[in-house]
Amino acid sequence: MIRRLGLAAFIAAALLPYAAHAVTQQGVQTMRKWALSDKCAQQAQRKFPDYTAEAQARRNEMMQQCLGQQNLPPRDLPVQPGQPQ
Repeated sequence: MIRRLGLAAFIAAALLPYAAHAVTQQGVQTMRKWALSDKCAQQAQRKFPDYTAEAQARRNEMMQQCLGQQNLPPRDLPVQPGQPQ
């Protein structure tokens, strides 16, 4: 029983660096996607800086196009004035 427990602990300790590496790679990919998504948001804000309903609609449209072109997941966009939440 003790040998099995020791063997299981040894195997778990030996495989731990590989599991940590996989999590790190996934984290790196996620951070890159967030950075690209933030760049899309910055570009849209620069192009349509006003806070009118028309500018916000154009900004949201540009944001969706940019995310789609870079194959990124869509973001939850702000609710338009006058729309129910």
